[in-house]
Order: sequence, then C-alpha cells, then structure tokens
Amino acid sequence: MDDHLLEPLRAARTAIRREWETLLRTEPVVTPLADPDLLSHMIDRTLDEVLGALSPSHPSHRPVRPTSYASIRDQCDCGRNPLLAYFLAGERALLEKLILVQAGLRDLAPEKRDKAVTEVYLVLHKIARRDITGFCSVCQHRGSEAHGPHAALASRR
Repeated sequence: MDDHLLEPLRAARTAIRREWETLLRTEPVVTPLADPDLLSHMIDRTLDEVLGALSPSHPSHRPVRPTSYASIRDQCDCGRNPLLAYFLAGERALLEKLILVQAGLRDLAPEKRDKAVTEVYLVLHKIARRDITGFCSVCQHRGSEAHGPHAALASRR
C-alpha cells in the first residue's frame, strides 16, 4: 500500500482499535472464549501485523485476489470459533477507516483506491485464515456437523 494511504491509517490506529472493539461488542457471544473483554486484548497485536504487512517495504507474497470471508468461515464446522466475529469486526473497522482516508484524497486514482481495499482484504484474510484454522485445529467440536443455536448464529454471518 502506498505510504500516502498507509500513514493516515497508522495515525488513525487508536480510532481503528476503538471501532474494532465497539463492533466486536455488538457481535453475539457464542462461547465464553468469544467474550469481547478477552478478544480485545488481541487487537493491538493484530493491528501491528496488518499495518506492518501493508507497508510497501514488507516482503509479502500475497495471492492474486482476496478469499471471501465466507470461505474462511467455512473452515469452522461448529461456528463456535471466537475469531470469526473478531476478524469480521476488524475487517469492518479497517475498511471504514480506509474509506474515510480515501475520501479525503480527492486526487486519488480509482485504481489506487481499489488496490488499497484489495490489499487490506488480502492481508487481513491471510491472517484470519491462519488464526481461525489454527484455533479450529484444536477444537473439540472439529469434524462435527454444525448444530444447535451456535450453528444458527454462524450461518447468519
């Protein structure tokens, strides 16, 4: 991502974090581990990783196009993974701030706007897939069919 977009995002880190936590608190809590008070402690680490990976000097190998959040969600059989809501809230907070930053740059070419949004998706989805898959790999419900009220909540996302 170009520095003229990344620097305002870095400067808005506190606002992004606050919005991420606010959005996280609006999500239904499907397990005790999905408690926003627990998950909010991870936001700073994740923001460090996302903003670092968006740097033009970061040596990343990104896929050609972002995966869908639905495909990431499909990695969780039971829908109880607390990171599902965590990353969805983070995605919304980051994109909201990026769009506001872009709105302030009237001379920004449309292809640069699109590229920046795509990069946020790429970076965040890569991290989300890694963390969600890792959490699911130790889940006691792994391999079970989705059922009960948790599956209903997961299917609505």
